Amino acid sequence: MVAARTHRILVTLVTALGLIIGVAAPVAQADTYIDGREFGLHVPKLANGVVPTVSYGAVRLWDAGVSWGLVEQNRGQYWWVGLDRAVQAANAQNAQILYVLGSTPTWAASHRNQGIYPNRGAASNPRYLADWRRWVTAVVTRYGPSIDAYQIWNEANLTTFWQGTPRQLARLTVEAQRIIRRLDPTALVVAASSTVRLKPAFTRFFPSYLHELRRFGWPVDVFAIHTYGPSTANPALRASYVALARSELRDARAPSRPLWDTEVNYGIRGPGSRYPDKDIGGTKAVTYVAQTYLDSVRLRIARTFWYSWSARSDLLGITMNTGYPGATAFQTTHDWLANATVDCRSRHVRTCRINRAGTPSVVAWTSSGATGRFTVPYYASRTCNARNVCESATPGTRMVIGRMPR
Repeated sequence: MVAARTHRILVTLVTALGLIIGVAAPVAQADTYIDGREFGLHVPKLANGVVPTVSYGAVRLWDAGVSWGLVEQNRGQYWWVGLDRAVQAANAQNAQILYVLGSTPTWAASHRNQGIYPNRGAASNPRYLADWRRWVTAVVTRYGPSIDAYQIWNEANLTTFWQGTPRQLARLTVEAQRIIRRLDPTALVVAASSTVRLKPAFTRFFPSYLHELRRFGWPVDVFAIHTYGPSTANPALRASYVALARSELRDARAPSRPLWDTEVNYGIRGPGSRYPDKDIGGTKAVTYVAQTYLDSVRLRIARTFWYSWSARSDLLGITMNTGYPGATAFQTTHDWLANATVDCRSRHVRTCRINRAGTPSVVAWTSSGATGRFTVPYYASRTCNARNVCESATPGTRMVIGRMPR
């Protein structure tokens, strides 16, 4: 049934005219250049030589065996081997690195019973700021320009990862920022991430953290969220999470700085027993992955890190790995958007106009179950869907746009 699918069409044009025929012209965002770093991944086994077979521009080092508590297991004694390998591998693949500076080693924790992942006490505020300062100094000194950005903490609104106060985390943020600015002024400082799907935890923590960051003069270059939803979530719900985060940033009078989505996937179990995990493959996986990265451009999410490039697991709804539909959609969408100027417009039929070195194209899709209509421009030559299956296009044809390309 057509209404149960989403069609996404890439219309490649043969002239320099970048107009969309037959689609009402809503208010558009300014043209944005997408340089490939928008397409981020987590690669948990990067240090073990795993190389993704898709094109990506950034990697987030988390769940990769390289957290603070695993590198500095005893005060002043560093096991750099894993982090060295991960950094070298990312550099070799020309992927920019976002390194997460937390979490607290057991020996440094003010409360060793706060958190068990990836070690006891990992969710605790460090007992002494001096330990944090020494750690940040050691990392930035060792890696310099090999690491492009540092994130303060992971999912700090969840007690699994942080049980200190927003003010304590803001203090860690400003202390890290001062060290990073001194040792590597070009590196970005990324705020601790907050996951949005548990809204009570998000609204309890995120506004308070922003308030404390404001008191310290906004010591971050980038804000960060995680847009996992309940196991039944889709990209439309993710878009509502982005809107909620932006609302909180406005309420906090935050400066105009990039917003990154540093973890996203779908079908993940929870919250609660009403939402069992869901395996998402085939058409739906293609649709969700492609729409996620298109929406990131449309919603001005400057960088999006898919979690994760790994083997199939019960944790993740969409598997991102060689031969899986999600990986095909990731590569196809990268090929559409990367190294091009993009102008996205939000109506029932979403459109992104793309200009790559003077060659224009258009992507069109719908955000919900209902179908829409899109007129193939008279100067079009072919259409390609998110599976990268192409066919010739007939100029002036009214195409049905729904949930999967045809």
